[in-house]
Amino acid sequence: MKTCAAPDPNPIKPREALPAGACDAHCHVFGPADKFPYAPDRSYTPPDAPFERLRQLHDFLGLDRAVIVQASCHGDDNTAMLDAIARSEGRYLGVAIVNGSETDEQLADMDAGGVRAVRFNFVQHLGGAPDLEVFDKTIERLDGLGWHVVLHLDAQDILTYSDRINRINVPFVIDHMGRVQAAKGLDQEPFRALLELMKNPLAWVKVCGGERVSVGKRPFADAAPFAARLIEAAPDRVLWGTDWPHPNISKDMPNDGELVDLMLDFCPDPALRRKLLVENPEKLYRFKPLA
Repeated sequence: MKTCAAPDPNPIKPREALPAGACDAHCHVFGPADKFPYAPDRSYTPPDAPFERLRQLHDFLGLDRAVIVQASCHGDDNTAMLDAIARSEGRYLGVAIVNGSETDEQLADMDAGGVRAVRFNFVQHLGGAPDLEVFDKTIERLDGLGWHVVLHLDAQDILTYSDRINRINVPFVIDHMGRVQAAKGLDQEPFRALLELMKNPLAWVKVCGGERVSVGKRPFADAAPFAARLIEAAPDRVLWGTDWPHPNISKDMPNDGELVDLMLDFCPDPALRRKLLVENPEKLYRFKPLA
């Protein structure tokens, strides 16, 4: 069973304060395993990264809100995520993984617990494409809940599944800039397809995961032009997150304060930054007003 490196325990302080209500729209909680066991069929085992450490990181970075994304190592047991949301005093919401067997009542309970979307992994090292019948049937159920769908794709999947993606009739979010490869340049076919996809008014994209887009060397500046181009293409439908605790990183482990500074570099305009960090996640996730 593959294991993952732990996140950098010493994030730097970002060079600028973030706007009130700023949201980390992509982060995870893992374990603790003795309370929230990992899925038996998982493809990797992460170090525990519990709610307390996530909240501490957000306080340090100046992030008031977050969206906890269920990761494959916990499978469709969303208990750890739901527990973190319940303990967050309104700061956190979540994205679940489902298996298609959930009843309407179970989905309603998840909604009441702060879930706002479901996530499907297509990424090869996490098992490849899901059961597409389950995928289609699940999406049919989302509209009544006001939920959206999150797509974790390899770059080539943007092309392979373009017809199916364009048939989605609820808002959908592409994780990590579609995991395009910075080394292949802005003119690579998957990135051109992603920019074309962003003309769809239902399409959203997370301009995070720079460490996954980059060739892998901190501070991952080679990912910044891709994020800037996506913000320019759809300023009202972009999101940003840390991706803490950065599972399955095989090259340089990110420093989360440096990731904030990278975001400040590729989104220097204060008005656009407020959209990216505050207004867009408020709109998509329906956060309650800050106290």
